[in-house]
Amino acid sequence: MNNLASIIKAFPVNLQNLLNQQLSDTNIYNTLEEIRIRVSKPVILKAGQTEKVISYYINPEEILNILQYICDNSIYSYQNQICNGYITLPGGHRVGITGSIVMKENKIININYISSLNFRISRQVIGCSTKILKYVLDATNNTVYNTLMISKPGAGKTTLLRDLVRKVSNGMDQIQFKGLTVGLVDERGELAACYKGIPQNDIGIRTDVLDNVPKAMGMKMLIRSMSPSVIVADEIGSKEDCDAIEYAICSGIKGIFTAHGNSLEDLKLNLELKKLIEDNLFERLIFLNDKSMKGEIDKVYGIDKINQEYILI
Repeated sequence: MNNLASIIKAFPVNLQNLLNQQLSDTNIYNTLEEIRIRVSKPVILKAGQTEKVISYYINPEEILNILQYICDNSIYSYQNQICNGYITLPGGHRVGITGSIVMKENKIININYISSLNFRISRQVIGCSTKILKYVLDATNNTVYNTLMISKPGAGKTTLLRDLVRKVSNGMDQIQFKGLTVGLVDERGELAACYKGIPQNDIGIRTDVLDNVPKAMGMKMLIRSMSPSVIVADEIGSKEDCDAIEYAICSGIKGIFTAHGNSLEDLKLNLELKKLIEDNLFERLIFLNDKSMKGEIDKVYGIDKINQEYILI
């Protein structure tokens, strides 16, 4: 697990000792997903389906000291990230932030009186997209199918997408698939996890990243400036997102995207996604199963070219 020790160092010494005791359990260490810290509340570890409550109550001064540490003692230089509600750390870990929001002209300009920090542990699962490749790759033409992966939150679609980007970008000699230039829009920094502009996760040798930018804007910027063969974005759904996807696909660029949902009917409740689906812009709709292992396929739809409708494949 990348740089977990450096995260622990951000906490008060007594809490460090308590955390290290918990993390001596290999199962917790290997499955740790979150360390949640709330002012005047016990610290909670989330490890897979397990929660561990630690009887250490953070005070406001300690939470500010933690924030100073993760900002390299320069909170001002991290102001933009803080205003977006999170900070990206070396190793791809992210810290979610809540507190009293300061607004000016309908924009967040600061978060005061920090009340919660959620350390989300970055965990690359190299090779987790292997089962899905046969549905996404058009190996005959050395390209990909326009693909939308769908699941409820927490089912592993972002982890799966990250590994898929890496494979498409690097290429795969074993199946004679040549790597493609990928344009990745990483609005929340969860895929590439850039730290000072450098991706902390392995996203492949032919991948160009724009992070901390709205997906629609980022897609158009990459198309105009980097000539990608494939555009990738996580958790689409707005009208602006769908307009940008339509623009990309109609420009001959392939796309791989994710969205929240549980069924084809769920997707069609979003009128913007419904339009893309009814226009058959996605060649693959892949639903993930949230009831077993993360990233497991539930069902896959493809286009019946004769009837121009989605069928299970």
